[in-house]
Amino acid sequence: MNPRRKKRLSLALVVLIGLGLSISLVMYALRSNIDLFYTPSEILQGKGESHEMPTVGQRLRIGGMVMPGSVKRDPKSLQVSFKIYDARGAIAVTYNGILPDLFREGQGVVAQGVMEPGNVVNAIQVLAKHDEKYVPPEVADAMKENHKGPASAYVGNDKGNDRS
Repeated sequence: MNPRRKKRLSLALVVLIGLGLSISLVMYALRSNIDLFYTPSEILQGKGESHEMPTVGQRLRIGGMVMPGSVKRDPKSLQVSFKIYDARGAIAVTYNGILPDLFREGQGVVAQGVMEPGNVVNAIQVLAKHDEKYVPPEVADAMKENHKGPASAYVGNDKGNDRS
């Protein structure tokens, strides 16, 4: 092989290896910053065709409606626990902090936090839905699919996730 071709080939290999290493390091760094969106039924029964379920310690976002009668406030602290429900289940959420002004029972919310044992989400942020002008597509699809009936139809559908 010509020495000039050998030099070009080695330079091309070094560039490809460097590019592959850079991409893998970026993906590894971003892995810890990705929060997947789940509905309560997807947490209980799995998401997608593979029925992938979140693991304990995984960061995630959960969206749904606040179950009427489930909001419990600790009178001595800012600790609040409530349930987020959809048509096929409910998930308990705990939050330590001041809730948004629009937070109330029967209202749509998105909680961002960490999955704990017993299908409980320890939220670090709670967002209340204020209008229907803009909703991310995956949230809109989940809401259409899972909230076809009145809230009273779902109140008893908590699948044993009671932390009262």
